[in-house]
Amino acid sequence: MATLLLAGATGLVGSHALQLSLADTRVARVIAPTRRALPSHPKLVNPVVDFADLPRDAPWWKVDAVICALGTTIRQAGSEAAFRKVDFDCVLDVARLARLHGAATFALTSSLGANATSRNFYLRTKGETERALRDCGFASLTLVRPSMIGGERERVRPLEHFGMRAMRALDPLIPRRWRVVPAECIAHALIEAALAAVPGCTTIESEALQPIRASA
Repeated sequence: MATLLLAGATGLVGSHALQLSLADTRVARVIAPTRRALPSHPKLVNPVVDFADLPRDAPWWKVDAVICALGTTIRQAGSEAAFRKVDFDCVLDVARLARLHGAATFALTSSLGANATSRNFYLRTKGETERALRDCGFASLTLVRPSMIGGERERVRPLEHFGMRAMRALDPLIPRRWRVVPAECIAHALIEAALAAVPGCTTIESEALQPIRASA
């Protein structure tokens, strides 16, 4: 059975990934570093950390695979620099430390349209994160690129909430690539990627997540 490290366990996708992985019989243990303590569980190790100053030599870095669901928005972060600190710097810090301690597999929640040469700051940052992860040396790297993520967040994002309601109403008319993807479907894809550990770099585009949604 596998030991997984889950970064971003308190977020929308991460909270679903935590529930699914704790219930998965293929997973022996889940390491979920967070800023605030999580409810206890027999399979859960929950170090409380500062993501801006992660401990380099903690024994819990020694895992089989990493699922990374860290992420914010420019609006929520307050600035482009603060957004990049989370979606690039924190993601790469987790990846490099886990790789340093032997992790061979990494699965990331990225974004539809991620492109390191994009003129859009958000998509360019996501693309630069993907590019940097490719250089980390993971034997298996999976980049999951959903469109808008559906689900109930602890902190409501009014514009995003309105956009999701509109897109859901028009769902039959929207190309599969642009449909809202439920957070639990993304979490499922991340866990399966982490456990399958397919060699090389695999990109899962938003439209490929839709069959998972239909069968959920």
